[in-house]
Amino acid sequence: MERGFTLLELLFTMVVIGILSAIVVPEFRAYRQRAFDTRAQQDARNVALGEEAYYLDNEEYLSCEQNDCRALPGIPRLSDGVNLSVEVQEDAFIITSSHEKGSGKTFIWDSNEGGFREQ
Repeated sequence: MERGFTLLELLFTMVVIGILSAIVVPEFRAYRQRAFDTRAQQDARNVALGEEAYYLDNEEYLSCEQNDCRALPGIPRLSDGVNLSVEVQEDAFIITSSHEKGSGKTFIWDSNEGGFREQ
């Protein structure tokens, strides 16, 4: 007598795996997008702190984009995939950041408001 799985048992296993995959894959994609968005937000916070430190030394804010922001104190580099720019307006600055693999949201840090703007 031979032992093994029947065709019905194999089909049932394949259906269960297919259902679990259909549930897990979209959740994992959303989780990754939230993680990339968090990177963009964190880089914006770090650059805001660097801008304030730069202002203490130079009495002006620094406009910069991407790798130019490394001139700010404490900013050795930005996270991979983060698009960031700083626009100086009189005695204030606005930072916009997003991540190319994120959810598509753009995060805006306004120094006049002391943090992120509500979107």
